[in-house]
This record gives sequence, structure tokens and C-alpha cells, in this order.
Amino acid sequence: MAAPRKSERLMNLVICLLVSHHFVPKARLRQLVEDYREQTPEAFEKMFERDKDELRDLGIPIEVGSVASGFDDEVGYRIRRSEFELPPLTFTAQEAAVLGLAARVWEHASLAEATSRAVLKLGADGFVSASSAAPVPGQVPDAGADVRADTGADTGPVTTLEPRLPASEPAFEPLWRAVQSRTVVSFDYRRPGAGGAQHRTLEPWGILNWRSRWYVLGHDRDRAATRMFRLSRISGQVRPVGRPGAFTVPEGVDIRAEAARMSPPEESRRTARIRVRAGAGHGLRRRASSVTPDGSGWDVAEVGFADPVTLAEEIAGYAAGAVALDPPDLREAVIRHLKGLLVEVAHAPEPTDG
Repeated sequence: MAAPRKSERLMNLVICLLVSHHFVPKARLRQLVEDYREQTPEAFEKMFERDKDELRDLGIPIEVGSVASGFDDEVGYRIRRSEFELPPLTFTAQEAAVLGLAARVWEHASLAEATSRAVLKLGADGFVSASSAAPVPGQVPDAGADVRADTGADTGPVTTLEPRLPASEPAFEPLWRAVQSRTVVSFDYRRPGAGGAQHRTLEPWGILNWRSRWYVLGHDRDRAATRMFRLSRISGQVRPVGRPGAFTVPEGVDIRAEAARMSPPEESRRTARIRVRAGAGHGLRRRASSVTPDGSGWDVAEVGFADPVTLAEEIAGYAAGAVALDPPDLREAVIRHLKGLLVEVAHAPEPTDG
């Protein structure tokens, strides 16, 4: 876990220095960056100097100057946005898709939360000021925009890095960290059509987004075979089993090829007709072979599918924004799924105070 943690620390340091319009003293950076707070004064000094040198080696210009305070000799640090920004870039559709996938990974990770906390603290201390950047027409405000409104922080540099497409499954982050550290995990898994959740123990090889859903793929110790599990069907917590570095991913394994091998063949796919509210069901619309207007504020999308249970779960996830029309077994699967959710809610424990 040392390498991922160091990457997070360097990124948070860059963002703290980038959003500031004034020089930030070293003592304040120690409070803002999580890894620094955990060090002794001597260890912090060494770590901070190493981080500065590494960022400069990467071509990131760190400026040193006097902090505006009663102590003329107190120095601080910042990164000038004009010297850091890249010229406008263009990407192919394939490159943009890869960047979008990376963004989904990052937003769910703890990096986004730690960065937001640091920017909020900078705003509270007066180290950042309002951004002069004009909003993009038609762009929905994101977490960065909220931070700017509340603190006056110039989060324009952050939002060029901050992702906007979340991976909302609770199992995502613990599985992501288990993949990085090669840690065996266990969890309860609800299979479609099964009576209840089954306990599984997995050596996670990788996480992938397959047909608009997140999956973890690896060696299932209980079945002694390669298996793929959909994250939204994992119940409860993902628990580590043993220490990091407990297994090795087979050499030459192709995660996406394994996912394709375990998915239903294309020839077994059918076509569903789904009524989709305007402005909703974007995942369905992207995969649809056709989308036709169907009255005020609605469209009918024709979407290919193989497993009615999987598609039913997706349709139910859009709530009142999507309605299954055909085939009948898909409609029945949606109804069963919604009834099952009602049963789970009815039997959920009452929240406790405090």
C-alpha cells in the first residue's frame, strides 16, 4: 500500500499548493495533508523535502516566498496556476473513454474526500480566494463548485482533475484496495434466483466496468475456479482475509477477456422495449439500438440483453425514470426485484441514536 499512499499524498500536496493564491507555510501544509500529520517533526521535515524534490523532478514548479504575517522570515509555498496548466488537449473517443473510467475510479476512492477536506481548510484559513473562471454553459455543478460557493476556494484547478462519474457501490473501495495489495477478501453474495446470500472467499485479480456495471474478477477459493462478481450484489462488508501479498495474479491473465468468456454469448441476446423518461436512463440510451419519442416527456428505447434479471436490476435503479414494456419476463423480473427491495427495507434494523 506504500506506493498508492505516496501517490495520494503527492497529489494532495499539489492541489493544496495549486488552489492557494498566497504562500502556504510549511506548518499549515503539515495540518492539511493527512500523511504529514502522522509523522514526528523530524520525519515530516524529511518527507516534505523529498516530496518537494520529487515534484520538481516531475516538472511541477513549486515557488517559495514570504508568508504575509508578522514574521517576515516565515516562508511558504505555492504553485502558480499559469505555470502549471497544460495547453488545450484533444482526445480520441477511445482515449476519452479510458479517462472517464479512470475518473470513476478516482471519485470513489478516499483521495477525493481527503482533497476536499484540505481545500475546505485552506478556504477557512483565507489562503484561497474566489475563482474568476466562468462556468461552462450547461454544465451541472459538481463537488468542486460546492466547495467554491462555501469557502471561496479557487477549485478550478481541482475540477480539471476531479472526476464526476461515481462508482457508488460500497464494495468498490475495499475491493479496489484489495486488488492493489493482493489481499484475499470474503463477502456475502446474492446470486439472481438464489434463495439468499452465499459466503464467498476471493483472490481479487482486478475490477472492471463491464456493460455499464462494476465487477470484481478473480480466483474463487470456495469454487476453486475463476469467477466474476457484480459489486451491486455484494451484501454487507467486504472483509480482508490474512495479510497483503497473499496471492499472485496468474501471468498473462486478461481481465476483460475473462469477463467476455463468462458473459452470455451475443447470439442469446434479445431486445427489450423500455419506456424512459426524458433526461433519465442515460446508460440505457447509450446502449439502445433505437430511441423513439413516446408522448410528452418520454421515449421508448430498444436495448439488447441476455439476462432479464441483470437488466431488471438496472431498470429498477432508475426508479420512476424507466418502465419495462417488453418482453413479459423482463417486466416480471423488475416487479420481483422491487418487491424484494421492499422486503429488505421492511426487515432492516431501526437506526439508533448517537
